[in-house]
Amino acid sequence: MKSNELRSLDMNELEARLKDFRQEHMNLRFRHATAQLDNTASLKLIKKKVARVMTVIQQRKSKGQDA
Repeated sequence: MKSNELRSLDMNELEARLKDFRQEHMNLRFRHATAQLDNTASLKLIKKKVARVMTVIQQRKSKGQDA
């Protein structure tokens, strides 16, 4: 999911996506630890998704505080 797509979502949807991505990250870490994860690059990709969502949320919060 790209940043432009994330910026079009409202805060509730962003927080839901963040929760889903963090849950997926936890599942991938667990599978990696038990040697069941075939594509370890997916760990890096999901971390980037979490960071993107958190960035958009933080930008919205700071923008709201300035107004």
